[in-house]
Amino acid sequence: MEQINTTERLTRLRELMKQQKLDVYIVPSEDSHASEYIAPCDGRREFISGFSGSAGCAVITHELAALATDGRYFNQAAKQLDGNWLLLKQGLQDVPTWQEWSAEQSEGGKLVSVDPTVISAPDARKLSEKIKKKGGQELVAVEDNLVDIVWGNDRPAKPSEPIKILAPQFAGKDLKKKLEDLRKELDKKKSSGFIVSMLDEIAWLFNMRGNDIPYNPVFFSYAAITPTTATLYVNSAKLSSECKTYLTDNGVSMRPYHKIFEDSEVLCKSLDTPDNEPEAKIKKFLVSTKTSWALKRALGGETKVEEVRSPIGDAKAVKNDTELEGMRACHVRDGAALTEYFAWLEDQLIVQNVQLDEVTAADKLEAIRSKQKHFVGLSFDTISSTGANAAVIHYKPERGNCSIIDPKAIYLCDSGAQYLDGTTDTTRTLHFGEPSAFEKKAYTLVLKGNIALDVAVFPKGTSGFALDTLARQFLWEEGLDYRHGTGHGVGSYLNVHEGPIGIGTRIQYSEVPLSPGNVISNEPGYYEDGNFGIRIENIIMVKEVETNQKFGDKPYLGFEHVTMTPYCRKLIDESLLTRKEKHWLNEYHADIHAKTKDYFEPGSLAIKWLERETEPL
Repeated sequence: MEQINTTERLTRLRELMKQQKLDVYIVPSEDSHASEYIAPCDGRREFISGFSGSAGCAVITHELAALATDGRYFNQAAKQLDGNWLLLKQGLQDVPTWQEWSAEQSEGGKLVSVDPTVISAPDARKLSEKIKKKGGQELVAVEDNLVDIVWGNDRPAKPSEPIKILAPQFAGKDLKKKLEDLRKELDKKKSSGFIVSMLDEIAWLFNMRGNDIPYNPVFFSYAAITPTTATLYVNSAKLSSECKTYLTDNGVSMRPYHKIFEDSEVLCKSLDTPDNEPEAKIKKFLVSTKTSWALKRALGGETKVEEVRSPIGDAKAVKNDTELEGMRACHVRDGAALTEYFAWLEDQLIVQNVQLDEVTAADKLEAIRSKQKHFVGLSFDTISSTGANAAVIHYKPERGNCSIIDPKAIYLCDSGAQYLDGTTDTTRTLHFGEPSAFEKKAYTLVLKGNIALDVAVFPKGTSGFALDTLARQFLWEEGLDYRHGTGHGVGSYLNVHEGPIGIGTRIQYSEVPLSPGNVISNEPGYYEDGNFGIRIENIIMVKEVETNQKFGDKPYLGFEHVTMTPYCRKLIDESLLTRKEKHWLNEYHADIHAKTKDYFEPGSLAIKWLERETEPL
């Protein structure tokens, strides 16, 4: 991982801060739409810090610079940050959050600032409160992003990829029905409308897909939905005549992307009440809790806007029958592609004795996947990692600067694809030689957690927060753990990480119960720094299950797994598995064999590998 000298960049940024009399400047990871994955033009935090992970926040003062990130990226950040930076390892005891650190720097009446388009309204409010408690001045909104000024002409251009309509055979519900359902929710909440800023929510609502952010089929846009109107704010150059006709036929008007702020101010004024009318009677506009501070300010702030968990996000997370069937189908094809890849990789390393680096291997996997029906592209950068690199949780091999795959070490491959009928995300950990006893034990403990979550049965109303321990319990018994969540929601030909559901210790996962139709990952792991990493990831779908009793007269839920890729037999210590776990494993492998075997020629490397890896224990 390359380390960039950030001295010159920080010097220029601090000059701009002095010119504007700013003491602290905050650079979040997100773009104006709170996207986890961003377009290159929005990679401001990476540019100023040199750290390329997807999560984190940079805070710069005139003397210090700090980068905060979570446990997935501790190793990566330590390697990429140069001597100008302090690493704040979020979640560790006695380590301040970036908000706390920013507030500490504000003591003595100092001024903290941020571009209001790249911080959410709730985050800005909470940060402002912390600053005031520490004796700093108010959080200041700086309209011109200072990092963009430092970046100058080297900053990549904003993408302008064409937008496409998602066919009804893949969407399962048309635009008019989705708008109707949303308006019913708005009526329940007695609101004047909903301003949509999350890109995947807009793509889902309008049944359209784009390519403005790598691996995420979304397009830069905003939307305003009222009881009688629907407006899409988008660069019209991206829209074909077919798209424009489609939108018009569905009662959607189109406005330039940047007009959202101007129009928001007009909408805000429409809520002004006569002097004799009480403010309590105002029907506020709704925005999601991810909406930018800038957009909320344009809409009139607290008196005119209510922050809510997005009703579109909730609806999108519950997949319809068409989307669920698409998930099943694309995971069979994707599983066949992974089997072909792993069989090829083993042959190259062991039989042909070929030296392959991590990127070459990842390229081969993409080439195999691309042959599958409905393939659009990858759903994220493939994590192809050997030995110690596998311990870097979100490792990204770089062409010309990566490792040769060691057949005598663990190999971890976390990869996924976008298909017209669904999104995949699968992690398998393999060993092509002779694993150590501890590697086998660690792998099997992770596998046991993966199985325990898969077979879980729980009452309706249970959250992913409550289920997290099921996947960690066997590691905990040995004093082991992992520093990432156990599961994230997955989009349907959309973002591979999708809210609001998840399985883990994040407090938001306790707020949203799992529901039938949710699609989520199941990915426990274990990582030994400098040595190896293990992760096993399946995609599972929430469904209602039959139980002998129904305490409290509640429905009970469980999971259906759709990932169709075998586990690594060499890494399984059978002595650690119970009879039930072995039975589950044998049934799962039989299912994989039955559903994917016809993708391979008789006697081929792939079919031989599949038969060996799915043979009953």
